[in-house]
Amino acid sequence: MTTPTPTSELTASPFDVAGLAQLANAFFASLPGQTPPVAAVQPAAPASVTPTALPATPDDAPAPPAELADFGRAGVASYAAPVGFGAGLPDVPAGGPRPHSDSAGAYYFLAENGALGSRSGPSAPADLPPLPAQGDDAVVARAFGLPGEDGLRLLLAEPPRAAPAPAAASAPSYYFLEGDIPRLYAQPAALSHPGQHSGALDVQAVRRDFPILAERVNGKPLIWLDNAATTHKPQSVIDRISYFYQHENSNIHRAAHELAARATDAYEAARDKVARFIGAGSSSEIIFVRGATEAINLVANTWGQQNIGAGDEIVVSQLEHHANIVPWQLLAQRVGAVIRVIPVDDSGQILLDEYRKLLNARTKLVAITQVSNALGTITPVETIVALAHAAGARVLVDGAQSVSHLRVNVRALDADFFVFSGHKVFAPTGIGVVYGKAALLEQMPPWQGGGNMIADVTFERTQYQPAPNKFEAGTGNIADAVGLGAAIDYVERIGLERIAHYEHDLLAYATHGLQRVPGLRLIGTAQHKASVLSFVLPGYRTEEIGAALNREGIAVRSGHHCAQPILRRFGLEATVRPSLAFYNTCEEVDALVAVVNRLAHGRR
Repeated sequence: MTTPTPTSELTASPFDVAGLAQLANAFFASLPGQTPPVAAVQPAAPASVTPTALPATPDDAPAPPAELADFGRAGVASYAAPVGFGAGLPDVPAGGPRPHSDSAGAYYFLAENGALGSRSGPSAPADLPPLPAQGDDAVVARAFGLPGEDGLRLLLAEPPRAAPAPAAASAPSYYFLEGDIPRLYAQPAALSHPGQHSGALDVQAVRRDFPILAERVNGKPLIWLDNAATTHKPQSVIDRISYFYQHENSNIHRAAHELAARATDAYEAARDKVARFIGAGSSSEIIFVRGATEAINLVANTWGQQNIGAGDEIVVSQLEHHANIVPWQLLAQRVGAVIRVIPVDDSGQILLDEYRKLLNARTKLVAITQVSNALGTITPVETIVALAHAAGARVLVDGAQSVSHLRVNVRALDADFFVFSGHKVFAPTGIGVVYGKAALLEQMPPWQGGGNMIADVTFERTQYQPAPNKFEAGTGNIADAVGLGAAIDYVERIGLERIAHYEHDLLAYATHGLQRVPGLRLIGTAQHKASVLSFVLPGYRTEEIGAALNREGIAVRSGHHCAQPILRRFGLEATVRPSLAFYNTCEEVDALVAVVNRLAHGRR
């Protein structure tokens, strides 16, 4: 896979670029405490950029241990950035100084006092201290982006040109944003650049959309590497929820007043967005629940209770989260069914030949994760679904870890059920989704009873609404469903393909860095993975490593990750699990590797 290399946005400018650059150099040279520039700032050329190795270690740096003599030095191919990242790394001459600019150096998005800075501001003060080097184990941090890109953009940017009118389906069209009501949902910064769905992702622009990334932990810039547990929320999602409570808050479906109409419109619009996002045939196939756990329990207690009986078999894999094991165990205990388990190989990938052996006339359901939360393994769900259907079984796909990383199309997968949680795709907590084929939902009994899901009630009988209302008893999580719709808008505008390409390269980069740490053992090395790195380090409990990382502001998960069976497959009870999202950077990965590397040398 290749990622297109970025080109300069300044080449089309009608301004005298060279003249403005000279003025900029003169201006900054005249500021108090500034030294004259070594060379005039020049706009980036539109030529392709080749992969760049790490900047050279300064001559006066302490010598590393012999076994790490080449760690983090320029020209060492084994620790250079992956090919997909090379185009975005600053081109620093060997032996030259480390860059310290808007796009390279300390975290630009942090104010000096640690307070939340401007989301559109160019950079943090130049004297913001970087993550301290750890002696011999220092890893040179680097930022993702062309040298001086942000600063040049501020000096040389022209007013944005009018773009061709987008298709109606690609732009938000909330009725309440028309007229005189202020537009609160500013287009994310990441979307203001040319080529929205082609070219490299502008990670620094993306980061500006997430206010919590300006947070400090233990006096250090927050480095959030716990995305498999939950993802952070862009400002557009936060604003959307706030707007709901300020202008639309009402119960839905059951009133003639204006706010009820607004709330209903917003809620059902979110359902439409979810259907489009995962490729459902109709929004009536989308049921809102609290999360993937509740989603699986809903299917187990409706379709499962109705269709699985004594002696029937339910197939799961060793990779499953507890939420895709325990509900089926509870069902099996009630009805006398049997749980069968698909094994995995030493890399953490499904053994398809063994899976085929499990399928038989008694198999009623296969429940399979699309991406392992503990190992990051991407399972061959298309093949798994096809084989299950050939055996006459239904399939539930757990997409909690996949929807934020991969393009999902439930009709192309031919999944009977598909579930995911909003909070793992940059949406609020407390909202999730069940997709079910329309024919199945029509036949399934309701799970809970109450308001909203009824058509008529007497003391003798009750008639239910058709799906999805049949499965949404009571007052649902209206505001957070609307927030999920806003999160989907955000992800779609950036482009899941672009996100996937960026995260693929970042995962390769992080894997390469951790493999350089002496003694570290990566758990889960399947060829096809998404954004999860699990590891153990001899001499340390996982919680000790997590605590050491936390002291540097780095958030990871340590423990069993609600996936004990797969960890025990590898002889473990716990791992350290950094997990990535598209707002993470090579510089953050370097900080992670530096701490773990220091720990490794501390116990040698």
